Amino acid sequence: MSDTVIHVPTMQEKIAKGETPDILFWVGCSGSFDDRAKKITKAIVKILNHVGANFAVLGVEESCTGDPAKRAGNEFLFQMQAFQNITILNGYDVKKIVTGCPHCFNTIKNEYPELGGKYEVIHHTELVQQLINEGKLKVEGGAYKGKKIVFHDPCYLGRANNVYEAPREVIQKLDAELVEMKRSKANGLCCGAGGAQMFKEAENGTKEVNVERAEEALSQNPDVIAVGCPFCNTMMTDGVKHFNKEEQTKVLDVAELIANANDL
Repeated sequence: MSDTVIHVPTMQEKIAKGETPDILFWVGCSGSFDDRAKKITKAIVKILNHVGANFAVLGVEESCTGDPAKRAGNEFLFQMQAFQNITILNGYDVKKIVTGCPHCFNTIKNEYPELGGKYEVIHHTELVQQLINEGKLKVEGGAYKGKKIVFHDPCYLGRANNVYEAPREVIQKLDAELVEMKRSKANGLCCGAGGAQMFKEAENGTKEVNVERAEEALSQNPDVIAVGCPFCNTMMTDGVKHFNKEEQTKVLDVAELIANANDL
């Protein structure tokens, strides 16, 4: 996947030209500021550009959805952040939102409506699945053909929103061997980052959650641990490093797999 500079239009730029984007790409805090997650953001943008999607981002107008604040118990801060975002989204008359983060996805989809923010919200793996099904995106296995890939279900994508098949269908289009962990889908194990745990020190115990989950994934001897969440990516990467397996097993987002395979 090349690292050429790619221009991403903002809603402000589009509206100024009299254009109305079909899709708002909600980047999220991780996708904006975390160096590892920025690569996932680039992969999603490359896919959107590849299929000629009419999309835009909010840019500096995008703020945190409020998910970490809400999960940590600060409902007041959550509502402040949510109302700020909803005001901006409604001001642009946004109808459809795609996001690479299940936390943003869940919050905007399920918690913004009662605050006045009603949109069609889909996860990027659902969008890629749709693009493939519609024939707009052709997927070649490339370097992943025949590789063993295990998929870790993000909590807010799977159990919270019942999105299990989209990422799996996309992975299978790579002509790869999709293997399942003992705990998967509705019985999947959290990576350890949810509920704002990502931002606090570990509590007393005998083993970190992400180490437990990484061990489970590595027991399948995969070439790739596929994820669909920037938080899961961080936790699983750290878990793989714990076992000194980063040379044998890569942790990659589904969007990165597709962009890499198609050499976007």
